[in-house]
Amino acid sequence: MDNCDCIPKLYGISTCSHCRAARKLLDKYNIEYDYIQVDDLKGEEREAMIKIIKALNPRCSFPTIEINKDTVIVGNKENDIKKALGITR
Repeated sequence: MDNCDCIPKLYGISTCSHCRAARKLLDKYNIEYDYIQVDDLKGEEREAMIKIIKALNPRCSFPTIEINKDTVIVGNKENDIKKALGITR
């Protein structure tokens, strides 16, 4: 990452084209990130993850990208993602 030493978390689901596009963007710029595919989780693990996502994004829509503890981007907003990560190219 250019200006950010954090590891973003991308919360998504397998059927979401916007989630795939957000992952592709992060991959294009070689951004290290954690990907959590929520629909693969089961039971209590899934319930706990939904609580985390709702705390970040009350609508619990996807993708939800947690850049750091202060910055969350909901949706595949390329310019916002790049700005938050300090990508200038």
